[in-house]
Amino acid sequence: MLTKRSLGEQAFDMGNAILMVLISLITLYPLIYVLFSSLSDPHYVVQNRGLLLFPHGLNFDSYKMVFRNPNILTGFGNTFFYVTVGTGLNILLTSLGAYALSRKNLMLKNPIMFLIVFTMFFEGGLIPLYLLMRNLELLDTRFAVILPSAISAFNLIIMRTAFQTVPESLEESARIDGAGDWTILFKIVIPLSMPVVAVMILFYGVSHWNSWFLATIFLQKREFFPLQVILREILISNDTNAMSVGVGTSDQMAIGETIKYATIIIATVPILFLYPFLQKYFVNGVMVGAIKE
Repeated sequence: MLTKRSLGEQAFDMGNAILMVLISLITLYPLIYVLFSSLSDPHYVVQNRGLLLFPHGLNFDSYKMVFRNPNILTGFGNTFFYVTVGTGLNILLTSLGAYALSRKNLMLKNPIMFLIVFTMFFEGGLIPLYLLMRNLELLDTRFAVILPSAISAFNLIIMRTAFQTVPESLEESARIDGAGDWTILFKIVIPLSMPVVAVMILFYGVSHWNSWFLATIFLQKREFFPLQVILREILISNDTNAMSVGVGTSDQMAIGETIKYATIIIATVPILFLYPFLQKYFVNGVMVGAIKE
């Protein structure tokens, strides 16, 4: 049955819609500005610092120069390795830990959970972590970037809570049929918790894609640098000379600005394509993993 809405309710909905549109535009404009700047004429970008609502003098030279830099392609390859291998390891270890902690008959369950939560507030620090990586002979290896963040305590708690919502009757039926813990985990619990697993893939994947700090601490070989470290060098160190070879001295500063913008877009766009595929699981996954009835 449809009810007639009052004028105040209609005005509130309209005002709410306008407010949300404005917030969306404010949020999106920095990315739009970077995109249009990377496609604009370099001299226009340097001389004009105001609003940019469309590309001025459509120009793709910045992107061509970025891809001339072999460090960009190497960084892409390394980042792809860190995201795929790191996220796979994250999901595996987090699932194993969450499944064990979701069992009611686990010995010392509460003390273990206390220690896990404790790590969310206190940690050993950077120097002990560096010494640990050195003693394990992991410095200047890709696993020095992956292993320190193999499990997130926050994500572990979310997945544990989600696993606890799986009906016990399913597990009992599976055990009667002779299934063990490995079968129950991979054929019952995880398939029934796919929204949470999808959210974990998103959390871990974005974290690996944006990670740069551990690489700067543990890696000295440039062939292992992720894309974000290369991007950091270009933006902070203003190192665009290698990509602007063949450009006149007077134009290097101008083209250097658009190269920075183009590098930001190249480093941002790939991870944005991951969101549409996982968006439908996001709210459901977080709510299931965060709330226990």
